[in-house]
Amino acid sequence: MLKERGFQKGINLGGWFSQCDYSIERLDGFITEPDFRRIADWGFDHIRLPVDYNVVQDPDGSMKEDGLQRIDRALSLCDCYGLRAVLDLHKAPGFSFDPKEQELGLFDTESDQSRFYAIWESFAARYGGMADRVVFELLNEITDPDYLPAWIRISGECVSRIRKLAPETVILLGSYHNNSVHAVKDLPSPYDNHVLYNFHCYDPISFTHQGAYWIADWQDINARVSFAESGVSPAYFEELFSSAAEKARAEGTELYCGEYGVIDTVSPEEMLFWFQAIHEVFEKLGIARAVWSYKEMDFGLADSRWDRLRPQLLELL
Repeated sequence: MLKERGFQKGINLGGWFSQCDYSIERLDGFITEPDFRRIADWGFDHIRLPVDYNVVQDPDGSMKEDGLQRIDRALSLCDCYGLRAVLDLHKAPGFSFDPKEQELGLFDTESDQSRFYAIWESFAARYGGMADRVVFELLNEITDPDYLPAWIRISGECVSRIRKLAPETVILLGSYHNNSVHAVKDLPSPYDNHVLYNFHCYDPISFTHQGAYWIADWQDINARVSFAESGVSPAYFEELFSSAAEKARAEGTELYCGEYGVIDTVSPEEMLFWFQAIHEVFEKLGIARAVWSYKEMDFGLADSRWDRLRPQLLELL
């Protein structure tokens, strides 16, 4: 379904409307029209647009027109350059994958759930007529497995509300452990044939996140893991994705990988081996995807470190 709608090779616009300081300078200047042109020129067919709830919703639950207009502008630029978009709610009222955000309550508080539904009803009313080029991703990276029963209930209610306004829009549903591919098997049957399963892949984290300053176990910049030591190969990813692929086949739906990538403490030469391995399996299994991330955010493909090898990278992506 995604391929038929033109979604196959995407890139994340992380750090624009999400994981940022929310300043006007950031919201209006971090990504601009030339970036969309470059993304299209690089051969990508869609973007994934992470959006934090506070960009589009006030504390009282009312929607912020200026935030919605920023999304409008991003989607308009997609249209200008022949790109499609995954609209991802990266942080929700009462939930963030980042514990430092102290967003608590979505899974057990009706007020936060009502605000969550209101955001998606607003998105559905505004963008539901763009089903040929806009996909909805309900929530980024559920963390704790204990959240799953509540998430199944909340996501089902949310899809039901969206369908009243956007009956044909593809909706992506992810599972716990930060959209782990292993957790896809525990998701419910899709609400309808326009709901697909979503996962993220940074495996093995000892390779993709080595030297990550935000992860205590991997902060040592001198503790390096080479690609040869990582154990990664196409067979590694095929086995890693096997339970999710079987779940999708059994349910008559598809898989989408909304994030994958390697931290900038790893050399581009080493990264190319990892991208080559994972992309061989994406292609074999027909998995559409969006690489993390376009610019900065410790994973940026537009960063100068890629200038020499970017053509080789883009051939793989």
